[in-house]
Amino acid sequence: MINKFKLLGVLLAIILLAASSKVNAETNWHTNTIQAIGMGVTNPALARTPAHGVMLARQAAIADAYRHLAEAINGVQVDSETTVEQMMLTSDVIRTRVSAIVKSAVIVSEGELSGGGYSVTMEIPMFGGHSSLAETVIERPVNIEPFPTPAPDYRPPITETRPSYDGGYTGLIVDCRGIGYLNPVMSPVIKDVTGQKIYGHKNLDYDRIIREGMATYARDMSEAGRAGAKPLVVQAVYLDDHNANPVLSAEDADFVLYQNKQSHFLDNIAVVFLY
Repeated sequence: MINKFKLLGVLLAIILLAASSKVNAETNWHTNTIQAIGMGVTNPALARTPAHGVMLARQAAIADAYRHLAEAINGVQVDSETTVEQMMLTSDVIRTRVSAIVKSAVIVSEGELSGGGYSVTMEIPMFGGHSSLAETVIERPVNIEPFPTPAPDYRPPITETRPSYDGGYTGLIVDCRGIGYLNPVMSPVIKDVTGQKIYGHKNLDYDRIIREGMATYARDMSEAGRAGAKPLVVQAVYLDDHNANPVLSAEDADFVLYQNKQSHFLDNIAVVFLY
């Protein structure tokens, strides 16, 4: 006859594992973090005391969270063509570093569940400086490439929404809504319709983008604080490179580059993508 306590432990494990498969891990591109929920139970027959049972369930939950984090981090897009997993397949060094990053995840919340289970929420930052995921997967350029510039005689058109040559803009918001789903990546590029890159990691201070990231992905203007109090808002005309990189009209691209010469908001990585 099956011990009723063992049966209860098996049933609890099935229920909690089913719940965890629905939650798994989430990549939050607004906060640039990867978060996972792990759940664990212990067979009551293995626990010497109730406290020991909680400890075993906690250990199982942490192991479950690590597994979900590893799966999630593998799927993160570094750029439009490459995932973290693809980079790990081609480099033992990157694989080792990514494994260490997963193991360095921090517990942001935890607690016992009714029925004897345990839940642990763990988090990894994608950016943040030395030994971060960004430093591991984003290449340091040999030289910083200057931003392209409009023609020497370019003067921005004066309109009701853009009333002066020097707008004093604090940042850039690229509105990608309504043209398809923007695929978030760690190293995005903004281009114009001719294919010219007007914003990419090779134009920027490498150490700064490793600490802060290249952009914020936001659902609406309330999440666009990175662009400052007076952002320049432009509408992307379409998405390129597997929907990872927004493309601007030639007119808007020239206007962005002209204004950046005045205010340097691109240099300051004050960029937000609405998606």
